[in-house]
Amino acid sequence: MAGLRLGPLLRYVDWDTGGSATIWVEADRPCTAEVRCADGAGGSVRTFQIAGHHYALVPVTGLTPGTATAYEVLLDGVRVWPLPDGGFPPSTITAPAVAGSGRPAADGLRITFGSCRQAVPPAGRHGPHGPDALDTLAARLAADPEAVRPDVLLLLGDQVYADALSQETRQWIAARRDLREAPGAQVADYEEYTRLYDESWRDPEIRWLLSTVPSLHIFDDHDVIDDWNTSAAWLAEMRATPWWQERVLSGLMSYWVYQHLGNLSPAELAADGLYEAIRQAPDGTDLLRTFASAADADPASVRWSYRRDFGRTRLLMVDTRGARVLAEDGRAMLDPAEQGWLRENALAGHGGYDHLLIGSSLPWLMPHLIHDAETWNAAMCRGERGPRWARVGENLRRRSDLEHWAAFPASFAALTDLLEEVGTGPRAPATVCVLSGDVHHAYVAEPLIPSTARVFQLTCSPVHNSIPTAVKLGFRLGWSRMGRWLGRGFSRHGRTGRPPLSWRRTGGPWFGNQLMTLALAGRTARLRLDQTRKNRTGARLVQVLDRELTAAE
Repeated sequence: MAGLRLGPLLRYVDWDTGGSATIWVEADRPCTAEVRCADGAGGSVRTFQIAGHHYALVPVTGLTPGTATAYEVLLDGVRVWPLPDGGFPPSTITAPAVAGSGRPAADGLRITFGSCRQAVPPAGRHGPHGPDALDTLAARLAADPEAVRPDVLLLLGDQVYADALSQETRQWIAARRDLREAPGAQVADYEEYTRLYDESWRDPEIRWLLSTVPSLHIFDDHDVIDDWNTSAAWLAEMRATPWWQERVLSGLMSYWVYQHLGNLSPAELAADGLYEAIRQAPDGTDLLRTFASAADADPASVRWSYRRDFGRTRLLMVDTRGARVLAEDGRAMLDPAEQGWLRENALAGHGGYDHLLIGSSLPWLMPHLIHDAETWNAAMCRGERGPRWARVGENLRRRSDLEHWAAFPASFAALTDLLEEVGTGPRAPATVCVLSGDVHHAYVAEPLIPSTARVFQLTCSPVHNSIPTAVKLGFRLGWSRMGRWLGRGFSRHGRTGRPPLSWRRTGGPWFGNQLMTLALAGRTARLRLDQTRKNRTGARLVQVLDRELTAAE
């Protein structure tokens, strides 16, 4: 009898018709996966196989817009979800009300986002991470059926840490290979990646939350390795090692299976030749491996970025890792095709949406000192001060993670120009927000540009991780007047000039495990930040910010 190994995850929910969704599951053997809803909606599909594992992305049709319906999962006709005595409310699919459905159209959208979640602190880490913000959110929603749920979760990178393993996972890997051989106590292959997803998504609260709140994902570096694609020199060194090829291919393959597929709509899945070929093959491993190999060799051959429209809110999730151009004389965060995709989708139907959200795992606007340091570092690495400074710059780039938008000056300027173009004129949306994580603190920053829309950098990280005291002090310095003064010194030495725009921090910095929530209704936007706090019974979420973003300054 087939068993449920992982999931279910509620992924896509249709905001155009309100009538369909997709649910991802992993079974322990080949079978037919079926979803049955209490209102009669449902769907079934045969599993596909990758590296001895069996997956299904079940299309659910027949949902009634404007309603929530409980569902169950069956494998070969046997119910496997909800778990017996699971102790959680029923998993539900909430279908949004849409115009023409006979019900009032949805009057708002709530998006909760964050990044950097280590399910279990890595071995050797001193001190605990503190309460998990996503786990704490799940507990709150499970305990209070009347609590307002997010309409969607945006997971903005580092959903798993391939290079920082828990003690339990290290022991599991040590039982299958010698940790004294490279890559040591890091993930080496696809099977070990499956262990990371098990550890991250089998937590009971997380498992229930992901079964009932739709989630959208994009990777960041730790999903593959720290500093992934930071420079051409870094990549050349990695490709010279005997273990890197298997690592990167396994990282891309597992991301495609566990995260990327669920980002796609049923129409996009139907048009995806790779997905159809893998579903039809007895074993899709070689097909997926060939795809991953091509994606690594030629990043322009694949697109991980995607667009979702939620009524009059547009979300563009952007790949800021795999789509880079790394040549020092032409460094870019996005290759020309990716930059064209971003521009095309930001401007398509301009005037037809009230809010534009750009999901970028890496922040656009950073503390001023860090921005200037990254721009200076880019100048050093391309030889502005000669070969010796280029070597110093490359070493500093890797040690200090100098790889955000500012480290790609032309891309920073291009994104700035695009956001100003989108946000200007009578057809401009009410808000343009760049949603980011990565930097292990939260803040709100606003550019000083003559736009009609309110433009924001909203950064929230981590969901469950830690930050050394010295790094906290560094970020505080980076936002300070002293930091700005020091940054000007970098600019003079690097001959980089001033940034193409000015910006100011208007909220934060906040440190801790946390989640941000955007509540969008009509042309209004409200931002909330919740942080975890320990209490006698475990943990709770405490609101530390509640701000109207569209209020007049």
